[in-house]
Amino acid sequence: MATTNFKHLQKSVLARSLAVLLSVASRPSGLIGLILVAFHVLLAVVSPAITPYDFKEMNPQLTLVGPSSEHWFGTDNLGRDVFTRSVLGGRQALLVTTVGTVLAITWGGLLGILLGFVGGWLDEFLMRLVDAFLCLPWILVLLLIVVIIGFGPSVMILTLGFFFGVPVIRMARAATHDVVALDFVTAARARGESRSTIVWRELLPNVLDVLLVEGAMRWSWMLLTFSSLSFLGFGVTPPTPDWGLMISNARGYISIAWWAAVAPIVALSSLIIGINLFADALAKTLGIDRAQKAPV
Repeated sequence: MATTNFKHLQKSVLARSLAVLLSVASRPSGLIGLILVAFHVLLAVVSPAITPYDFKEMNPQLTLVGPSSEHWFGTDNLGRDVFTRSVLGGRQALLVTTVGTVLAITWGGLLGILLGFVGGWLDEFLMRLVDAFLCLPWILVLLLIVVIIGFGPSVMILTLGFFFGVPVIRMARAATHDVVALDFVTAARARGESRSTIVWRELLPNVLDVLLVEGAMRWSWMLLTFSSLSFLGFGVTPPTPDWGLMISNARGYISIAWWAAVAPIVALSSLIIGINLFADALAKTLGIDRAQKAPV
């Protein structure tokens, strides 16, 4: 019986997910966003097989050569192929930010739901800590942590997942406040169900839409933050290709070799635009008001 119920739940979740994606794709902005995101994800998967050169290969005789039939996007200041590095540049950024976003939404969402449900002094105390944390200059604190601990992929995932999970607490708590007062939650309490059961069966399914939209938005912001850290030299370790690092390296000679900076800028911008278009269409499909403020 349990196996049958689980399979039925899987089918219902898949059916609803497909319906939501079709509804998102029916909107022009959503379709464009889906295409851009899917393109970058697919490119990250197949890029090692389609790049014509080794991303570490340097040729001093081809320094800052413009776009040609051999080097479609030209070469950089070390004679490396810009097309190859641009195509491979999103792999680590997508990996780190995708896993980091899932981590942020998971822990921040569950804690926010729990606080919104329990309330009391614990809710007030932790929310004041959240308010204080949100007042900190994030980028400076991130830089401090990265300098002290290091900037490997696992460190970046945990750090970004923690920092971006804190504001999710407020959003999940706000959404939970709207659900807690409804009759089915009151009925669950009257039946004597445990808090964990109410959270998993009653609250989480009704807050999930808000968390999905919030996750899509956090993904784009986390991607921009990760690229900013790479731009400052604290993201990936050279010579690993990364869009933020490529832009940073190319800024010193952009007036004479604009192609070395334009390629990663276009790649990063198109992915962020795609995620934002998808998030906006997803919010409209699910009826989520992104401008709604979380209660204090």
